[in-house]
Amino acid sequence: SHNMMEMADQHLFGSVLVDRLEWVHGNSANATAYEMQARYGTAYDKAVLKAEGDIEKGRVEAARTELLWSHAVSTFWDTQLGVRNDIGFGRPARNWVAFGVQGLAPYRFDVEATAYVGTSGRTALRLSSEYELLPTQRLILQPRMEANFYGKRDPDPAIGAGLSNATAGLRLRYEFSRQFAPYIGIERSQSFGATANMIDAAGGRRGETRFVAGVRFWF
Repeated sequence: SHNMMEMADQHLFGSVLVDRLEWVHGNSANATAYEMQARYGTAYDKAVLKAEGDIEKGRVEAARTELLWSHAVSTFWDTQLGVRNDIGFGRPARNWVAFGVQGLAPYRFDVEATAYVGTSGRTALRLSSEYELLPTQRLILQPRMEANFYGKRDPDPAIGAGLSNATAGLRLRYEFSRQFAPYIGIERSQSFGATANMIDAAGGRRGETRFVAGVRFWF
């Protein structure tokens, strides 16, 4: 029995979760947004690919891609170590070393907290959390929040020091199956401090409310 448990722990498995693949309608423009995680490994150690981005007018406006090694430190928590790459139209690429944690907080809040160290003394912190409320077995209401902090000013991608931007959203999805669920939602995105001032100076918007419609699926 102990040997069987050990074999199960060492069993390799892979999965891909596309948490968001959505059409976004805001004041400034319409866009397509995506967020996904792919995993491959054992219950204790696995490679994780995280990707999040926005595509507007046929070009990638902003994208974050991370390749991490994930190690389970408890039943519900993993530590993660790896690299992050940021790209976007008309902005320089940025590369970072990443270290973070991901897991389930009390009351089943799904939490990610990752710290980053980049070139030229750049540092960053990304926090995100989502939660699932079940009005019915197939209908799921998902509040979601994300915030990004930076240690120093980086004018080329229009990033100020401190809290740079935050997003809070609410999505309602219908699960035809555990693998496939369309959804609709609303989201507020806001820039803060020096970042907001840079966006103002460039003629952009500090914040906007967006309507979203998309699908969530995994395999």
